[in-house]
Amino acid sequence: MPREIEFRRIPGLPPYVFTIIDSLKLAARREGRDIVDLGFGNPDLPSPQIAVDKLTEAAHNQRNHRYSSSRGIPKLRQAVADLYQRRFGVTLDPETQIISTIGAKEGFSHLMWVLLQPGDAAIVPTPSYPIHIWGPYFAGADARQVPIGDGDDAAGFIDRVMEAWELGWPKPRVIVLSFPHNPTTTIAQLSDLQRLVDWAKDRDVVLVHDLAYADMSFDGWTPPSIMQCEGATEVAVELYSMTKSYSMAGWRVAFLVGREDVVGALGKLKSYLDYGTFQPIQIAATVTLNEATDFPAEVSEVYESRRNALCDGLNRIGWAIDKPQGTMFVWARIPEPYRAMGSIEFAKHVIETCDVAVSPGVGFGAGGDEFVRFALIENEHRIGQAVRGLKKGLTLL
Repeated sequence: MPREIEFRRIPGLPPYVFTIIDSLKLAARREGRDIVDLGFGNPDLPSPQIAVDKLTEAAHNQRNHRYSSSRGIPKLRQAVADLYQRRFGVTLDPETQIISTIGAKEGFSHLMWVLLQPGDAAIVPTPSYPIHIWGPYFAGADARQVPIGDGDDAAGFIDRVMEAWELGWPKPRVIVLSFPHNPTTTIAQLSDLQRLVDWAKDRDVVLVHDLAYADMSFDGWTPPSIMQCEGATEVAVELYSMTKSYSMAGWRVAFLVGREDVVGALGKLKSYLDYGTFQPIQIAATVTLNEATDFPAEVSEVYESRRNALCDGLNRIGWAIDKPQGTMFVWARIPEPYRAMGSIEFAKHVIETCDVAVSPGVGFGAGGDEFVRFALIENEHRIGQAVRGLKKGLTLL
């Protein structure tokens, strides 16, 4: 028998708690039970037809089967520059301030490699999307977790970030933020981001903003880009993804934009690691950005309707929920009669008694154990079925 291998990085990873719920969901379905899955945030809406058509056309061209560019083809980077001008009124240089990444997770993870090393530190929000916490750890750095708060707004979080930076040693080199925020749905106003940019100008720190839910907002509110802040390109970079805005999750198309030297450093690293996304996908993404300009708003309308169906339904059955203004999620504090169970046991209980799958809040880090996250990935009819199941199974409400 070969000797057991001592792996690096993997032993430090905690169990991925979402797999616990996924296993229970699959077991229940094998028993013939109809589980309404509001757990994994996997967009269910189809990608734009123009993207599918252009992908098919481009894939038939054999010239597109060869290696592509890890930076992204020029027309794709120009399309992103045009998007930022159209959507945010921001001018970006497609040659020096934009790079294509193979999804936002890949872009973020490798960005941490070029910004951090052992002995460095990053400030990250908690609870948070797991890669925001673990990306700095994978780079060998420390991730100092700052509570994001109750999800009302970003102002308090930004105050706590500034305090943590001033008190910490060594001084963190990176501050990670993401608004609208997954999982808490916390939103930021442009004035909040401007205050952080102004503060960062006098400090040796890079702001990394993950704008995954740039186009998923409700009640007439529009999420700002940190690139709209005066002086942002001196201190900040931003990730923009087509996953949610264009319902193109499996395509793995995202971009890092902003501060030139940071974008260039990621480009240099990626030149050693990959040859970019399959070129027909890049071509299809280019055409989609240029021609399907109304699609993100149409997607947002669908999710707003689902948000209303879920939040109104939960409030009717006695589970008090505020409506989020952004993301495709609802971050719900566990009802008081069940709160002592913790989020994993409560999520198990919801599958077993209500035939509904949700994500345990503890899977998103410290401060999440009193919450579960609903993903708005089922239509209104199925959400109504979920609400009825919750009313039937949560007898203490």
